[in-house]
Amino acid sequence: MNSLALAWTLARRELRSGLSGFRIFFACLVLGVAAIAGVDSIADALLAGLAENGRVLLGGDVAVELVHRPMTKAEHDFVAAHGAISNTISMRAMAYAGGGARTLIELKAVDKSYPLYGRAGLSPAMDLRSALACSSDMCNAVVEQSLLDRLRVARGGTLRIGNQAFRVSAVLTDEPDRLSGGFSLGPHAIVSTAALVRTGLVTTGSLIDYTTHVKLPANASIAAFRRDARAQFPDAGWQIHDRDHAAQGTDRFIRQVSVFLTLVGLTALAVGGVGAGQAVRAFIDRKREEIATLKALGADGALIFLTFFLQTMAIAALASMLGLLLGAAIPFLVERFYGAQIPVPASFRIFPAPLVLAFVFGMLSAAAFAIPPLARAREIAPAGLFRDLVARARARGHLPYLAASAGATLLIVALALAISPQRSFSLWFLAGAAGGLIVLRLAATGFRLLLRNLPMASRPAPRLAIANMTRPGAATDSVIVALGLGLSLLAAVTLIDRTISAQVNGSLPGSAPTFFFVDIQPADAAEFDRTIERFASARDFKRNPMIRGRITALNGVPAASAKVASDSRWALNGDRGITYAGAKPNDAELTAGRWWPANYRGPTLASFDSELAQGMGLKVGDRLTLNVLGREIETRIANLRDVDFRTGRQNFVLILSPGLIDKAPHSYLATVRVAPRDEDALYRAVTDRFHSVSTIRVRDVIAQLDRFLGQLGFGVRAASFVTILAGLLVLAGAIAAGQRARLYDSTIMKVIGATRLQIALVYGLEYALIGALTGVLALGAGTAAAWLVARRVFEVPLAFDWGAILLTIMGGTAATLLFGLLTTWTALAAKPAGQLRNP
Repeated sequence: MNSLALAWTLARRELRSGLSGFRIFFACLVLGVAAIAGVDSIADALLAGLAENGRVLLGGDVAVELVHRPMTKAEHDFVAAHGAISNTISMRAMAYAGGGARTLIELKAVDKSYPLYGRAGLSPAMDLRSALACSSDMCNAVVEQSLLDRLRVARGGTLRIGNQAFRVSAVLTDEPDRLSGGFSLGPHAIVSTAALVRTGLVTTGSLIDYTTHVKLPANASIAAFRRDARAQFPDAGWQIHDRDHAAQGTDRFIRQVSVFLTLVGLTALAVGGVGAGQAVRAFIDRKREEIATLKALGADGALIFLTFFLQTMAIAALASMLGLLLGAAIPFLVERFYGAQIPVPASFRIFPAPLVLAFVFGMLSAAAFAIPPLARAREIAPAGLFRDLVARARARGHLPYLAASAGATLLIVALALAISPQRSFSLWFLAGAAGGLIVLRLAATGFRLLLRNLPMASRPAPRLAIANMTRPGAATDSVIVALGLGLSLLAAVTLIDRTISAQVNGSLPGSAPTFFFVDIQPADAAEFDRTIERFASARDFKRNPMIRGRITALNGVPAASAKVASDSRWALNGDRGITYAGAKPNDAELTAGRWWPANYRGPTLASFDSELAQGMGLKVGDRLTLNVLGREIETRIANLRDVDFRTGRQNFVLILSPGLIDKAPHSYLATVRVAPRDEDALYRAVTDRFHSVSTIRVRDVIAQLDRFLGQLGFGVRAASFVTILAGLLVLAGAIAAGQRARLYDSTIMKVIGATRLQIALVYGLEYALIGALTGVLALGAGTAAAWLVARRVFEVPLAFDWGAILLTIMGGTAATLLFGLLTTWTALAAKPAGQLRNP
């Protein structure tokens, strides 16, 4: 019989005893694999839902978007030649109702062909054309219920948008292409294209999106449409979206969150891996007599290793399969209990890819942590195995075994990076988790050495507690590492969430303006200024020209193919706000180059964001090509500026010199800060006088952002509890592994007169010390990680939170104490007589 067959025979016989000694290892692996499989399956369900409903979400097979201007006749004829079309016009506006009620809305005007795919949901159900019909003096509109609530208008009531009165004919319950429209600042309202013209809001230079949706023939090629469009209208400034990427922002967000939660799942697997190594060491400890006997009978080290490795991996495979079953069920549970609350279409079914990935992660994790203790047992001589409990041998596994363990770890890292859309973030996350494991391990070892060298305590309870923490085979190191990593992650997430919340609710409101005013027409600019100046508390008032444009080339290289850092690519994806200025703005902080003279009228120059320039490999003197209103503008970078988007103030990536850009039709953007006592009065003064101006309350945007961050933070914290649960399982396993020694100690102490309360006090002190130390170390590691993220990623000061201190230190102490006492209850309850008769 060859070695592999013999090893499998021996392993199979060992497996007859079930999961004895491997229960915690099994549970940790199930937990980690289920978390990864569940998270990735939910992400795939959401992404599949987006892909399967791409036509409905986009409103067509292809959508061509323009800002500021509609299509020319030639452009329209080109698009219409490719299939059925529907035109929509989107903008922000103010809606008014009786009693002075008013609010910002997202207004969409649609033609009779809308929607090409899907159906607008209306309550009561009716035909959309009838719901949007107009008479001589009144037009119909369909609006979301939230708009009716804000304006205190019932269905059938009237409201005004611009110069036109509208009757609310129905409540909009489902807008099929809403998700492709991006971030919303107000409730949605839909009117007809003819009704929008009556409002008087459509003026040259207004911030309006014109979108033409195209329903292509069944055999038509989207790639061919894009190619023909570029060939015939290279300078049109079209943004072309297709059904395969109908909601790019949502798609990207889902992928990023799923990758982060997958990394959290990997952290849980790493914590479980500590438990796996611990379980294997405890298993080897129980089997040391059998191993010594096998070696004495002639079994070589390779057979010993292979036997117990096969047994371990068979249990790991069973645990991973159970984890896959649980992970595959998670999306259906989410659909069952939270399906109505999911804002995007989802296709819940079994997805093989995330299940395979989770299984591979689980098996690699088990191998990475199980090989070192098995390889060590392979090298210990038979006599050494008998002494290993009290005099730990210094044997180390052979290099090929340790290399195999390292190789499994590297494969985990490589797979995690391969699935990540932001590899640098994933690499830093994994490096941080690995660094946390190392730091916690070193700290635990140092703590044990310190306790050994402390003067012996005079009281027996603390003396015995310290002895338990430092004796051979103590689980102190494993508990600190496993539970500490989970608590570190929770502390870091809590502090980062607190820091972001402090910026949103503290620093941002303190520096951001009270109002943003959009679409101020040039003819109204002077009167608008006078309206603001009537308020004595108004300060930091700025009104700048604004026009939307897109960067199409960098130094002659098309933006789509230019080498740009991933964190700077966003500036090339779509239109950006552009302004112009003669004199240098007072708050402009130049980092390179010089500002042009105030009376400059030469070739167009640009002031560009210095951080974006670095990400795009640009410097002073380089060229940018812009598309503004379908016209290509060549500009040279004259200077670079430090643009701080965290202030919430007006920030333009691009400021151009006047001479050409100022001749283009445009409107103005204004911001102002005003005392709270004047906020409502200024709001009414502007909205009463300037119906075409969209007035945005910054506090409403901040509140909406805070709600979103709160929901995201809750989800991330919930995910981090998976890691903590894995750490608690490792804690229980560590204590269970030493149960025999605990039972022996308890029996001896009872024989010499100790009561159960005194023994419980010893164990309680031991677990409380371990838990408190774990909490302190986790708080330090979590704070360091949160500080790095705050300073390096968000570039803001870390906001410390005393709640995080209490949660981390007290939580670690309480969890360790509780689990420790529960696990050692058997030792406390055992009667000495029975143990002495049956040792």
